[in-house]
Amino acid sequence: MEDYSAEIEVISITDEDGVDYELEVLARIEYMGYEYLALTPADASDEAEELEVSILKSVYENGEPILVAVEEEEELETVYDLLMEQVFADEDEEEEDYDD
Repeated sequence: MEDYSAEIEVISITDEDGVDYELEVLARIEYMGYEYLALTPADASDEAEELEVSILKSVYENGEPILVAVEEEEELETVYDLLMEQVFADEDEEEEDYDD
């Protein structure tokens, strides 16, 4: 029997106050030369009615990659739409694989 469970990718980030967070990567996309990630707290309850999703942009500062908030509303809306298309496409593929 095949295992249809997706491997979960979790990253650890530290905010400007030195607080560490474990975040699950829901999706990644490349857009306009940058990588964007849709993230949710790794310890989020599966029973929560709404999933808290953050979208962060990977940029380089002093040669090091860092994740920053997307400041421009239009950029955020476009990236959100692209990420959600990918998330739902991945879910559809998983369902099709499971049905086979």
